[in-house]
Amino acid sequence: MAADRLYVLLERLGNLLRTEERAAGLPHGLQPVHLQALRYLQSCNRYSNTPAALTEYLGLTKGTVSQTLLLLEEKGLLRKQADTEDRRVIHLLLTEAGRAVLKQALPPELFKRALSGLPGDGAALDESLTELLRALQAANAQRSFGACGTCKHFQREGSGRFRCGLTQDPLSREDSQLLCREHEGITPGH
Repeated sequence: MAADRLYVLLERLGNLLRTEERAAGLPHGLQPVHLQALRYLQSCNRYSNTPAALTEYLGLTKGTVSQTLLLLEEKGLLRKQADTEDRRVIHLLLTEAGRAVLKQALPPELFKRALSGLPGDGAALDESLTELLRALQAANAQRSFGACGTCKHFQREGSGRFRCGLTQDPLSREDSQLLCREHEGITPGH
């Protein structure tokens, strides 16, 4: 398929998804960027739930992210917590209200219905889009923000026991499925 055609399709899909995010956020007084921030915080690990990581992930300015965090905190959808080892580091944690908003709003209902109408289970589409994302991130030298379990630093230590080889911190099974700012993909053949 030609690059122009694929770009137009993805651009249009992105626009339609933003329209649906806008509609899903409206009852909560939220814009798409607010939902995107909540979604990231729901999906990231303890190394990546900081304002700096969120800024990098969303590709926005510090000021925009700061305003987003203020609004989300005022609405009681997230709370800030100082790191226990380095008080200068602030962690962003979803509240139960934040989780409830996400569960109700994302993915938008229209998207779920459209996806259910596709043939098969969507595995091929998932794989192709994942590869496209990796290629774009590599071309732009951007962090991958991948799941811990797919990182070159991820270490299995036994039945249900894992460790981050970068930080040497133990990881839970849940940790291994969360997004990490420090993620480095495994090089094929290694």
